[in-house]
Amino acid sequence: MNGFTLLIGSAVIFLIAYVVYGSWLAKQWGIDPKRKTPAETQKDGIDYLPTKPAVLLGHHFSSIAGAGPIVGPITAAVFGWVPVTLWIIVGSVFFGGVHDYGSLVASLRHKGKSIGQIIEANIGERAKILFAIFAWITLLVVIAAFANIVAATFVANPSAGTSSLLFILLAVAFGLLVYRTGISLFLGTVLGLIGMAAAFYIGHIFPIVLSKDMWLLIMMGYIFVASIAPVWILLQPRDYLNSFLLYLMIIAAFLGICFYQPTMEISPFVGFDLGHGQWLFPVLFVTVACGAISGFHSLVSSGTSSKQLDNEKNAKLIGYGSMLIEGLLAICAIISVAYVAADKLPALLKAGGPVNAFSQGTATFMTALGLDFNLSKEFVALTISAFALTTLDTATRLGRFIFQELVTRPVESRNGGKEQPIAAFLGNRYVATAITIALAWYMSVGSYLTIWPIFGTANQMLAALSLLAIAAWLRKENRKTFMITIPMYFMFAVTFCSLGQLIYANLGKNWLIVGISAGLAVLSAALFIEAYRVFSNDKGQIPNNLQAQNQE
Repeated sequence: MNGFTLLIGSAVIFLIAYVVYGSWLAKQWGIDPKRKTPAETQKDGIDYLPTKPAVLLGHHFSSIAGAGPIVGPITAAVFGWVPVTLWIIVGSVFFGGVHDYGSLVASLRHKGKSIGQIIEANIGERAKILFAIFAWITLLVVIAAFANIVAATFVANPSAGTSSLLFILLAVAFGLLVYRTGISLFLGTVLGLIGMAAAFYIGHIFPIVLSKDMWLLIMMGYIFVASIAPVWILLQPRDYLNSFLLYLMIIAAFLGICFYQPTMEISPFVGFDLGHGQWLFPVLFVTVACGAISGFHSLVSSGTSSKQLDNEKNAKLIGYGSMLIEGLLAICAIISVAYVAADKLPALLKAGGPVNAFSQGTATFMTALGLDFNLSKEFVALTISAFALTTLDTATRLGRFIFQELVTRPVESRNGGKEQPIAAFLGNRYVATAITIALAWYMSVGSYLTIWPIFGTANQMLAALSLLAIAAWLRKENRKTFMITIPMYFMFAVTFCSLGQLIYANLGKNWLIVGISAGLAVLSAALFIEAYRVFSNDKGQIPNNLQAQNQE
């Protein structure tokens, strides 16, 4: 099959879904352009701030994209490009898009609160604690998986490592110029883009060659600093500047496929059982991960985006639209690897990882635009690794927040609001960050193929739990829930099967994976039982004790 036909067909399906299904969801959830958003009612200029849709779309998409829609589909391509493509399209439209949009709307209805706080309001405090523990463990896996992928990318493409380090310095300079010297955003952007071009050129001339373990240590040091530094000096500037890279890469990949007209060279369908426990169900669904649905997106939708939305009518663009764009990026990824890999996909993945495979394929397509192959490959690798780094420091910051809440809140509630010394020590932001990073680093050592299955499973289970929170809220509001519960039950089935499979496959081999899988299964089951009280109530009302708790 021609890759151009597949790309255009997918784009048309996504566009129709956005216009038809997205609008239907907005109607079902009571989207009202006249209703004030938390960004307006709780505006503080720090966390809550009405933001133009185009700017917020850039921030939101930059935060959720990362390397997930590249790594997942390419890794899952061992099953063939047809099942991967079908799941990307169906998953983005009916699962991931609904999950992201629903998380954003639910947060808007709860004054911009996080998914954990939505669970507390609609299910109970104990459920919130269970969710927080689950989310923290999942974030550890996210950090480990993406750190491993970035390190492998820098080993395969040393120039990307040099440019990425220079980008960090550039982001700090941009933050100081814009937020401290008062220069205009336009001038700062022009200078920033010139600096990015210079950093890319320097990286091409002076590539830094280091071992994977050394890159891992450097990244752990970087995310420690980045996750505790003020957001204005590094996180926001780098997010903003990196968004230009991602948009340029997507446009170049799209046009490259259109002009190059690649064919799908790998097998359309390999089989349901690849051996060694590699069954299409559930492995395909947890491996594609962010290319179809991602629980991490709910943390972004409810954590930052809901506090910046200027009007409810734009929630469809930010929540649903961003996921469909990510789905299109995943389609580009499967086309690129399907063309360059042919019968060498497993070897290509082991040689340089999925980002390297995607860079090679996309760079090949970009030659149809008259661009140099080597420079194009370096550019694509740099872009993906830049956003993976964004995911790393965002996940680390979120992990620190959750860890601090877990170690201090229970102690405070048992001691009349007084914090014990041990809780104060563990709750210190430097200590909490160090613990989070140390555990993630330990998990990151080895091949990404070892950690990706548990990442995909944990991330998809997080999505199922977020859907559970949305369903509980809709149930309480006496609104239809089937558009949420159908994906929710499917994702619970997928992830519980995957956890069981991971435990069975790693018994006596990798006790870390066994322990994490078992812990996630127990936490998920406990939270599901907590939520059952809400769903078993015919009138959709929360129990009296929760009503009293919410009034407090």
